[in-house]
Amino acid sequence: GQILIHHRKLVATFFEKLVWDPGDGAGLVVANTRIGRIGGLICGENTNPLARYSLMTQGEQVHISSYPPIWPTRVPTESDNYDNRAANRIRASAHCFEAKCFGIIVAGHLDEVARKSIALDDPAIEAIIDASPRATSFFLGPTGAATGDEMIDEGIGYAQIDLDDCIEPKRFHDVVAGYNRFDIFDVTVNRVRRNPIRFLEGRAEDALTSPEAVAVPE
Repeated sequence: GQILIHHRKLVATFFEKLVWDPGDGAGLVVANTRIGRIGGLICGENTNPLARYSLMTQGEQVHISSYPPIWPTRVPTESDNYDNRAANRIRASAHCFEAKCFGIIVAGHLDEVARKSIALDDPAIEAIIDASPRATSFFLGPTGAATGDEMIDEGIGYAQIDLDDCIEPKRFHDVVAGYNRFDIFDVTVNRVRRNPIRFLEGRAEDALTSPEAVAVPE
């Protein structure tokens, strides 16, 4: 195989900030493949209108969004806890409806090995994990309606995708063409890959006039 897009999450969400640094826009790319124009975003990025719009403008036909298996923001006994499954469906449906594209929503699977490594035999943590809503993997059509399989366990799901179904909805509501005002709105996306350091090689006098930057891989 071949890696077509390497995307780093633009903004770490909530407690992810303890581990991850913000990504960059280099991965805001739609891949033109033999089975359609495919793009994707990671978890909470699918709530970012500008990130989603940047993929829509590239003629995205299939949008892949990935999510964790659970996302506990509060102890489950408290009110207004985060419903992972409902939230993922809302934002995935919104994107498919706005972009007139198909959606492949993929959630991770929390197996017993992962559960034990997180809980460390702490009953309080186990209770939070067990009571938190599990995210599902499913498919959506260009109207935002569900199609194909929906799964909560590990496995392979199937759905029929006909890219011609993306055409008709755009006749009356294409937000990256006739249903927009480019004389009013102007969006710029910086897709430069950020590097943490530059090394200047050669003699000092050469570096002053014609420095060559060598990027260090991330």
